[in-house]
Amino acid sequence: MNYKTLGGTGLLVSEFCLGTMTFGGKDFPMSAVMGALDDGAAQKLVDEAIDAGINFFDTANQYGLGESEEILGRALKGKRNEVVLSTKVRFRMGPGINQAGLSRGHILEQAEASLRRLGTDYIDLYQIHGLDPLTDWEETLRALDDLVTSGKVRYIGCSNLQGWQIVKANSISRQLGLRSFHANQSYYSLAGRDIERDIIPVVQDQKMGLLVWSPLAGGFLSGKYSRNTQGGEDDRRTKFDFPPVDREQGYAVIDVLQEIAEERESTVAGIALAWLLQQPAVTSIIVGARRPEQLRDNLRASNVVLSEGEMTRLDEASKLKPEYPLWDPSMYIADRYPVQP
Repeated sequence: MNYKTLGGTGLLVSEFCLGTMTFGGKDFPMSAVMGALDDGAAQKLVDEAIDAGINFFDTANQYGLGESEEILGRALKGKRNEVVLSTKVRFRMGPGINQAGLSRGHILEQAEASLRRLGTDYIDLYQIHGLDPLTDWEETLRALDDLVTSGKVRYIGCSNLQGWQIVKANSISRQLGLRSFHANQSYYSLAGRDIERDIIPVVQDQKMGLLVWSPLAGGFLSGKYSRNTQGGEDDRRTKFDFPPVDREQGYAVIDVLQEIAEERESTVAGIALAWLLQQPAVTSIIVGARRPEQLRDNLRASNVVLSEGEMTRLDEASKLKPEYPLWDPSMYIADRYPVQP
């Protein structure tokens, strides 16, 4: 297992992070689709992850309305100081009109609730799970800063924001002398490279860590899908077709993944994950699993180093179409260098 620093914090996290959206929540439709694992199954996954060198675990208060946090907390009992623990706040946690969002009241209330459920007195990385259009950034950021000052949170991050929103939030934090975001969590895969347009440049400019969710595009790049195969009845994407995928380009990507996987005696999923591991901006890839063998299969990607030629083949199949004002980025660079004789 390799480790990288989380932005500029100096905190080292494993290049794979165990995501726990599969933990608990059998009574909630979304969680049931993801896995709804009980304590015993979750414990096996957590133990497998730690044995493999994973020191980074990601959850959210919304997953199973807190049940994922509870199960993860129990699974990490006695090992809390060995790991980096991340959770999130933003989405609805009850019927009350203010039981959602990024107001000061909701953030502070949910931080305390997450601490109780996780069975810990501090959260390593506390992330806002998305934008709240009703709350001023200053209120949200002051509440997060107070949590850091109190010692209940060590670092703050964000998820599912646009690039300009990340820059705006960090700018406000710096102007007010508050803590800024050290990490951003976004969807990124060979079937969805949208964040390369502005989010990755922002993350690199702001010296933030990049955490990747759904690296296999909701199972589309798992090896179960191709032009002639559409997964099975129990497949996650069959039940919940998300994230959105351009199927035609996606199948072209899978064609190349299958070719390289055969040449490498690897798997489609392993090659897709290896491609992400070789993206300079990526800090950690969040992988979920229902069984230990699934997790082991994913972690084997750490041992796959793709050649320049293989990376080029994958890039050609998956690259984004140029958009204004970056139809040709080189035009803003070429005329700034002296002409060589």
